[in-house]
Amino acid sequence: MKITVQSIRFNADRKLLDFIQKKADKLDTFYDHIISGEVYLKLENVEDEANKITEIKIMLPGNQLFAKEQCKTFEEATDLALESLRKQIEKHKQKKTIAAETAKKAVLMATEEEF
Repeated sequence: MKITVQSIRFNADRKLLDFIQKKADKLDTFYDHIISGEVYLKLENVEDEANKITEIKIMLPGNQLFAKEQCKTFEEATDLALESLRKQIEKHKQKKTIAAETAKKAVLMATEEEF
């Protein structure tokens, strides 16, 4: 999956970018129709230690999923956001399966009525 990373108000080092790419690539094991992803890393000017925000948006055919987390480190925020996206992908897959089964039943019912 192609991931675009944008760091806002700072320059992300190569190690962080590689970490994000490696973790995001694992989403392909849950759903192989992911088109692309965008990651935004932000530093918030607050007194709290948890001032690092990771926002991740992934594009699916006909849909878009989004997760945002704020933690002490970008790695932790990325892990939590990707876990949230994994759950969203599972729900998306279930909805697609149910819709496909419903459509199949409708076609079978229409075919049976013709006879």
